[in-house]
Amino acid sequence: MPGSMKIDMHSQHFPLSEPLQAYITRRINFALGSQYNNIMRIAVKLSDSKESNGASGKRCQILVKLAGQADVVIEDIQAQIYVAIDRAASRASRSVTRRIARVRNKALRAPDISVADYYGLTDEDDNDPLNSEFVEFTEYPTKPAEEGVTR
Repeated sequence: MPGSMKIDMHSQHFPLSEPLQAYITRRINFALGSQYNNIMRIAVKLSDSKESNGASGKRCQILVKLAGQADVVIEDIQAQIYVAIDRAASRASRSVTRRIARVRNKALRAPDISVADYYGLTDEDDNDPLNSEFVEFTEYPTKPAEEGVTR
């Protein structure tokens, strides 16, 4: 692992203790450490959950910002906060891995396109100032050969 990831942690309605922070850091690093180069930011939010049927639990939301792709948001509600963190971290790992693999496979299946075709460049672009300078440079007057001089 190149280094530890910066993880933003927040909690609502209960304190975010140091052992809980250490547990979150360890689980996130274990789950997403292999994708470290593709992740820009990770945020973990813990809160109490009150269901409409009266059941309560602990909610863990994990947001993973990927470079150049849509965010991955995972939420899990369990009776124990550590179980919710474990399940959310595992699901986040699978989702991030699947999304990165999808982008890599798409790039491999893309047809061969040259850079000029991709940007719509043509050889005869009249608006390009570099082309006119190049034409002026290459069109120099030619001297007629003098008599008696051999080259």
